Amino acid sequence: MSERQSNAADTDHWQRRTILVVDDEAGMRSFLSRALEGKVDAVLTADSAEAGAALLEQRHVDLILLDVALPGASGVEWLKALRAAGNPADVILMTAFADMETAIEALRSGAADFIVKPFRVDQMLNAIRRCFDRARLARENYLLRRELDQYTIHKHVVGNSEAMRKVMALVARVAPMPSTVLVTGESGTGKEVVARELHRLSGRQGQFVPLNCGAMAPELIESELFGHARGAFTGAAGARHGLFLYADGGTLFLDEISELPLPMQAKLLRVIEDRRIRPLGTEREMVVDVRIVAACNRNLAQEVAAGRFRQDLYYRLDVVSIAIPPLRTRPEDIVPLAGHFSEQLSAQLGLPVVPLSPSLVRLLEAYDWPGNARELRNLVERALILGEYPVELLAHGEPAPAAQAGAADDHAPADDAVLLESVERRHILQVLASEGGNRAEAARRLGISRRTLDRKCLQWGLRP
Repeated sequence: MSERQSNAADTDHWQRRTILVVDDEAGMRSFLSRALEGKVDAVLTADSAEAGAALLEQRHVDLILLDVALPGASGVEWLKALRAAGNPADVILMTAFADMETAIEALRSGAADFIVKPFRVDQMLNAIRRCFDRARLARENYLLRRELDQYTIHKHVVGNSEAMRKVMALVARVAPMPSTVLVTGESGTGKEVVARELHRLSGRQGQFVPLNCGAMAPELIESELFGHARGAFTGAAGARHGLFLYADGGTLFLDEISELPLPMQAKLLRVIEDRRIRPLGTEREMVVDVRIVAACNRNLAQEVAAGRFRQDLYYRLDVVSIAIPPLRTRPEDIVPLAGHFSEQLSAQLGLPVVPLSPSLVRLLEAYDWPGNARELRNLVERALILGEYPVELLAHGEPAPAAQAGAADDHAPADDAVLLESVERRHILQVLASEGGNRAEAARRLGISRRTLDRKCLQWGLRP
């Protein structure tokens, strides 16, 4: 990389960072301030550890350039105190009296790097670059682990229907704007896929960070979003960044926003308006540049009328609303979606694609897909595993005669329809599919125990 390219990368990478310089020599503070001017968002200076600690109470700092020899507490002593308090900021120690013992003690105390005075500007910039690169990689690795834990495949939105073309035209128009967006639609319609497309087309350099508000315990949501200091609550053994900080410069996707507790709704509203967060257990506020995309499968206006959702937050989220139509209203999207899921899942599972016969296509298009695209994806995955489409999962109510005949001709035994066991099986599997494979919720809807449902699924050769 050329020097010009490196400087450009630093400008993009460092522009929202704050550095604190702690050195008792005014000349060194001035030298570093001039060297970093224009490269980072802000450079703060202090002439002692005590003055530096006072600044940390008021401002968030990403990196500290800390002299070892200071009046009062030494740099190493203050570094140990910072780590004991759970402060996660990287620290580069500076000293004019370098020896191996001092360097080892500095690194053991939690310093990210160690630099000997006198040094050249490029030496310090390279040390800073290494620290910022490590922090960026740590954030990316954390987000990657979250993605892998969710075991979800996300690609660009698939659909040829007029309804989806209108949705994508609106996404393309809204994406470059910083405005908040509310994505609505039934469960399984692909709200997160649309949110990711908004981020992809936005040009924002930060990460896409998703959070399912309904999957988090209410008492943990604030810490998850804003982070916390060590000892902020029982079990907080160390400091932790929140998702707002991980999403800085990018997009925070809040799925199932209607499940957010009312006290957290008030705090989220304040963050949207002020663009500042305050980690639990701290007094300092941190400026963040985060684009909010929220999603809900409920009618938020009705939730507001019922007193379960704040009206002011609803208006802040609903600057632009994108409604995703259910799959049953756009049957022309079913075959492209099935092909898309087949391609992705066959590569992931190492299994051949199962072709769609004309009669099976008619059956898929006649089905009303209560679980929407998520249900279709689950059906495709099951077909790849079994080697054929399990059409009994599509039995619901009274299927269209042509679809029923096509299914019987291609896949199902002729006498299944008259067997009580087959009727029970089709009904249970249809409810299970509509819940996206969630057995606990399916058992609740069916009025049976989870253990009974597991036993029946085991009889039918269905693994958890």
